[in-house]
Amino acid sequence: MASVCTVLGATSLALGGCATNAAPELPPATFVAMQEGPGEEYVIGPLDDLTIFVWRNPELGAKVQVRPDGRITTPLITDMPAVGKTPSMLAQDIRLQLSQYIEDPLVSVIVNSFSGTFSQQIRIVGATEKPASIPYRANMTVLDAMIAVGGLSEYAAGNKARLIRFDKASGKQKEYKLRLGDLLKEGDSKANVMLSPGDVIIIPESMF
Repeated sequence: MASVCTVLGATSLALGGCATNAAPELPPATFVAMQEGPGEEYVIGPLDDLTIFVWRNPELGAKVQVRPDGRITTPLITDMPAVGKTPSMLAQDIRLQLSQYIEDPLVSVIVNSFSGTFSQQIRIVGATEKPASIPYRANMTVLDAMIAVGGLSEYAAGNKARLIRFDKASGKQKEYKLRLGDLLKEGDSKANVMLSPGDVIIIPESMF
C-alpha cells in the first residue's frame, strides 16, 4: 500500500488514489448477540456521561460527565483520572479510593452516553453527505456508520470505497474493499461488514 494510505487524520487523502482492486473484502456482518452502547473493552473518553454505583452506599455514587481534562469528581474522590480506562478499570480505581473510608466497597461504572477516545472513533471521509468522526459502539457495522453520515453523496463511487484498519498483530495498516453502492443502493446485506475501533472509511468520487 502506498504510504499516503497511512495518513488517516486528514481529509486531503488522495481518495481512491491509494486504493487498488487487489484489496480483500471483509466477511459479512453477523447479528448474533447484538447490543447497544460501548463494548466491554470500551475506553472512556472526554465528555462521556457516566453513572457510578456503590452498593449499599448510594450517597457515594454519582452521575458525572468526564471533564475535558479527562478527570471526574465524585463524593469523597476529587479529580480521579478517567480517560483511557475501561469502565471496569475505573470502577477498580474508585473502589481502592473508597476503601479508605468504607469496608470492601462494591463499585460499578456504566457509560450512559459516549464519545470515545480518538483511537476508538470511526472516521468517514470523502464522497459522503457529511464526513465525520463518530464514536464506535459494540457490534457497529458499516451500514450504521453510513446512516450516521447521511449516506453517499450524489457522485460517490460507493463500490470503490476502502476501509483502512490497524492490524495489531502485524503493527501495520491493512486495506479492505467496501461495496457501499451494493449495500446502500441494492440492499445487498452481504456487503455490510463489522467495524472495529479506529477504522477509517474512504469514499472516492466517480470519475464520470
